[in-house]
Amino acid sequence: MELQIFRPPSFAGTMVFLVRSRVQQWKNQCRFSASTMLSGHRFYRYSVSRRKCVSKSTKSSVSCSYSTEKNDALPSLKQLSDAKVIYAAAPALGHNKEAHPESSARVPAIVTALEQMELTSKFRGSDVLELQNFHLASVDDVASVHAKAYVFGLEKAMDQASEQGLIVIDGSGPTYATSTTFHESLVAAGAGLALVDSVVAASKNQLDPPTAFALIRPPGHHAIPEGPMGFCVFGNVAIAARYAQRVHGLKRVFIIDFDVHHGNGTNDAFFEDPDIFFLSTHQAGSYPGTGKIDQIGKGAGEGATLNLPLPGGSGDTAMRTVFDEVIVPCAQRFKPDIFLVSAGYDGHVLDPLANLQLTTSTYYMLASNIKQLAKDLCGGRCVFFLEGGYNLKSLSYSVADSFRAFLGEPSLAAEFDNPAYLYEEPSDRVKEAIQRVKHIHSL
Repeated sequence: MELQIFRPPSFAGTMVFLVRSRVQQWKNQCRFSASTMLSGHRFYRYSVSRRKCVSKSTKSSVSCSYSTEKNDALPSLKQLSDAKVIYAAAPALGHNKEAHPESSARVPAIVTALEQMELTSKFRGSDVLELQNFHLASVDDVASVHAKAYVFGLEKAMDQASEQGLIVIDGSGPTYATSTTFHESLVAAGAGLALVDSVVAASKNQLDPPTAFALIRPPGHHAIPEGPMGFCVFGNVAIAARYAQRVHGLKRVFIIDFDVHHGNGTNDAFFEDPDIFFLSTHQAGSYPGTGKIDQIGKGAGEGATLNLPLPGGSGDTAMRTVFDEVIVPCAQRFKPDIFLVSAGYDGHVLDPLANLQLTTSTYYMLASNIKQLAKDLCGGRCVFFLEGGYNLKSLSYSVADSFRAFLGEPSLAAEFDNPAYLYEEPSDRVKEAIQRVKHIHSL
């Protein structure tokens, strides 16, 4: 039976056209040079040009530029103090494979939805700030998590990708690369670092800094220290965690990963680190098959990894219970200096790649409650990073509702969610999993 999705007439009737238009206009109008120079293990762009994209359908513009100078990337303190939400968009339009679920349409779909739902600065003024200028991540930034042999090997593989058009760099997924993948992966990681900079700067001057969202791809939480995996190239959240420690002195980092798949790359990067707490909720038995409940860290890091595989069919009730009974007490005990969130929206009931039944309202709940938890525990420092989410409608609606949560506005999930899609959750198995993880971690 084909699922019928409620589409508000102001949005859904033009959604497909606008996304296609957005992608094509980005490709046609957004030119940038990918030429780089290796100097002291940092890649510097010498031909930096502004990317400005205008959507004729919405009469709005999206622009971003990449800089080599760190001190020209941050917004002013006035802009930061006025904002409730700060975001950066890095769509990686050149990193694309036809008919692949992790496609170049994902970020444009989100940006189009934000505009259609009047959640951008055009409609919200200073409450919403788009970070349009940021520097690329350096090789040293990336190498704080990944082996340099992998980083340099991927850069070298761009010649082959240029000749062949597209290459497979990891068989699981599969994970592909085009001639722009290396550069665009540095852009994605750099956007996350710039948002960390912005949130930290704002937190020094106000008690309630803006919550940040990196609308970036390729995603990162499957990328292991030795290489790519599961659609992911560089571990964006992991790189940001090391950056927060190294650059800002934020020693204790709490990472929440609510993607439907286990964030094995992030898990592996910090498995022996007591100062980075990694907490993952994911569907049991799903790709990549890691994240067992008894994987809790190793050596000095024992106890600083919490994996909670949830049975297929788990939904809103399960996730709300997990937040209250697992995430909150873990975070309170850990006392973090910053929250980083691997925000995957592929647990949505409409997503094709898994079998949880979360709704848009649950993603609103997670965004709202994590924001409040950060305010309570670490001065509001919190950055979300886009991971999965492959149904463009549920993805864009859920991210938009996350923005509403950051703005302190009511959810509009009821305009999209259809209870008819939902079925009874496996409550006994969910309760058993929660009780077991609470016992293992003495919660």
